[in-house]
Amino acid sequence: MELRRILLVEDNTHDVELTLTAFKRHNLANEVMLARDGEEALDLLHRRGKFEALPNGNPELILLDLKMPKVDGLEVLQQIRADEKLKLIPVIILTTSREEQDIIRSYELGVNAYVVKPVDFKQFVEAVREIGLFWAVLNEPPPGSQKRSK
Repeated sequence: MELRRILLVEDNTHDVELTLTAFKRHNLANEVMLARDGEEALDLLHRRGKFEALPNGNPELILLDLKMPKVDGLEVLQQIRADEKLKLIPVIILTTSREEQDIIRSYELGVNAYVVKPVDFKQFVEAVREIGLFWAVLNEPPPGSQKRSK
């Protein structure tokens, strides 16, 4: 069986740990690649710098925070949607922002879903489980997505 790769773009260490815990707790064994800011995410997606040796193929899902250093999530989303090789990757905004302008701008830029991170641990774990289950297991990814064998 091939597992779908997920790119998690998150600068908050606590939220990274919660997301990975949620995947583990619910036996979602997908490989999770981590980028700690928007610049690193773009380097990873374009295989630049320390990511040059990554195998070809895109992640099958991007979980993207908005409020990050260097390059924010909206700019990352805009660059993904403007790139022929990346534009079909499903992108889920996973953020603490409930600001209407962030939600509107995300959808204008072509986000697939906008999820506000629950504050409660159990709710956060359940939200990540549902995202992972649908997007990384049930959803049929675009051609050219990267998989790894289990």
